[in-house]
Amino acid sequence: MKIAVLGGGFVGLSAAFYISKKGHKVSLFEKEHVLGGLAAGFKQDNWDWYLERTVHHWFTNDWDIRRFAEEIGFNKIIFKTPLTASLYDNSRIIPLDSPQDLLKFPYLPTLDKLRAGLVLAFIKLGPLFSFYEKNTAEEFLKKTMGKRAWNALWKDLFRKKFGKYAENIMASFIWARLKKRTRKLGYPQGGFQALLDHGEKELDRLGVKVLKGYNVERIEKIGDKFIIDSSFKKDEFDIVISTLPTPILVKLTQDLFPKNYLEKLKGIRYQHAISLIIESKDSFLDRAYWINMVDPKNPIMGIFQHTNFMDKKHFAGNNILYVGNYVDFDDPRIRMSDEEIFNWYRPYLMRINPKFQIPKAKRISTSKSQIRNYYVFKGPFAQPIFDKEFLNNKPDFKTPLKNFYIANLDMTYPYDRGTNYAVKLGQNVTKYI
Repeated sequence: MKIAVLGGGFVGLSAAFYISKKGHKVSLFEKEHVLGGLAAGFKQDNWDWYLERTVHHWFTNDWDIRRFAEEIGFNKIIFKTPLTASLYDNSRIIPLDSPQDLLKFPYLPTLDKLRAGLVLAFIKLGPLFSFYEKNTAEEFLKKTMGKRAWNALWKDLFRKKFGKYAENIMASFIWARLKKRTRKLGYPQGGFQALLDHGEKELDRLGVKVLKGYNVERIEKIGDKFIIDSSFKKDEFDIVISTLPTPILVKLTQDLFPKNYLEKLKGIRYQHAISLIIESKDSFLDRAYWINMVDPKNPIMGIFQHTNFMDKKHFAGNNILYVGNYVDFDDPRIRMSDEEIFNWYRPYLMRINPKFQIPKAKRISTSKSQIRNYYVFKGPFAQPIFDKEFLNNKPDFKTPLKNFYIANLDMTYPYDRGTNYAVKLGQNVTKYI
């Protein structure tokens, strides 16, 4: 059969790989000129490695993507145990990686810390009980850990990840988040783009048509065939698999899917990603790789000193810092220029590390400033709102149209979106082919 896969992120890449191995003719459509979605990388001329647009890493139990990498012959994966911590009072960095760290935590009394530790162990060791989907995370954590633990450990993290929807997020999200997290983290040698490029070569070897720079503009159904009209070609297929973000798919299928089905998909709400990357001579953080910002006075969600995880030698000896946020569509940063975003974050970063001199964007020069460069990326529909409404509206592999399937990152629920579950979705959708 002739199959179209729409979208060239890790879902589309893995779907195309596993379907082609079944002997089908596959065309993979990607509107960008590289595969990967938000995991796609960019590289300066003096860098040896690619760098992702948004921060990426694996946990040691991300077996789906690890097996996929092995299947396509990519075995260059680095595992390390970098320091992760949380920031309080604008500059106090406190590790929270172990039970011992929790016992030393200064913002809770001893009984509250013991209570929180017992609940964390219960969540980590237990399965996804039904009550996680009957309570919000706030309700569950307040009941089990107590209000003081909620305020000290969780409240600000949820507010920064989900914005005005924070109090509605299901407890299943925190279960999945804690269940998956491991102290040791993994990263593909050369960056995620190196893995993507390796996968693309494998698709080429299997005879998959990888159509980069092809923006799908219209999908029609004539008889048993689907007509894909892209910016460069028009072709017919027996089966379509969409890995596109749900709102993009809705626009493309206005004349295909029933109205009630489309309205259901439209009911999913999202936060959008803002990623500021700063390339500098000196390191912003001394030792830590991953810092959660548990400070209501600082709007940053998290900072990641990538070069405290992967060696700075791969980036011409310069240090790489990610500054990340999820924001509502009406947040002014959505419409800011790159320069405006850099200047918006500047004072908040300088409060964290006053010794790190960050000039305004216009004053950055390679000769006078330790800031070598900065990069800004925006990711629409990056984080679905995992509330009760989401449970009723989330897509499934099957759609009302025969031979039209969906496999996109909204379907990673209750787990956080990431490359591991992207690969798992890509493999699972092939079971319907």
